[in-house]
Amino acid sequence: MTARRGLLLVALSVAALASWYAARDSSDSESVQSPTRPAQRGYYLEDARILGTGPDGQLLYEILADHAEQLGDDQIRFSAVKVRYSPDSDVPWILTARSATLYPDRPEVQLEGDVRATSSQGFSGQATEILAETMTLDPERYEAETPDRIEVRIGDRSLTGIGMLASWKENRMEIRSNVSGRFLP
Repeated sequence: MTARRGLLLVALSVAALASWYAARDSSDSESVQSPTRPAQRGYYLEDARILGTGPDGQLLYEILADHAEQLGDDQIRFSAVKVRYSPDSDVPWILTARSATLYPDRPEVQLEGDVRATSSQGFSGQATEILAETMTLDPERYEAETPDRIEVRIGDRSLTGIGMLASWKENRMEIRSNVSGRFLP
């Protein structure tokens, strides 16, 4: 082996060792800086229970959901939702829906998909059920409203119409238009 060949072998060995070291060092820093999954904004909850309070700080209502997730603009989206008032509020209505959204700048809960409001002590003291595709609930004012077609079942009686405003506290409901009904003797 000549000196020139030995020097070339040493130079190549040093170059290989330096490139290995540089590659190892940069791959370590890349693994620390870039996670395998992108970071997610917000939070999510399984079997969520969200409590809403009134102006006096007392429990007013609760939202139960299979899943709750904070969206990018601070909205909270719920799936398989049940909303009920606290026992102290003396409002016997329970609302269910496929999904609901809470907005940061509004006190309302937007219910969507097979919305159902039920009460065993509803109108005329009979079991009452109100069905709609969407409904906006203002829990602090004890009101719900929808522009959609609704169906109201009070015992054996049935009413349909377009649009509704309900006051849960006063146990009163107004159907806005196209009212028709079925009453059995």
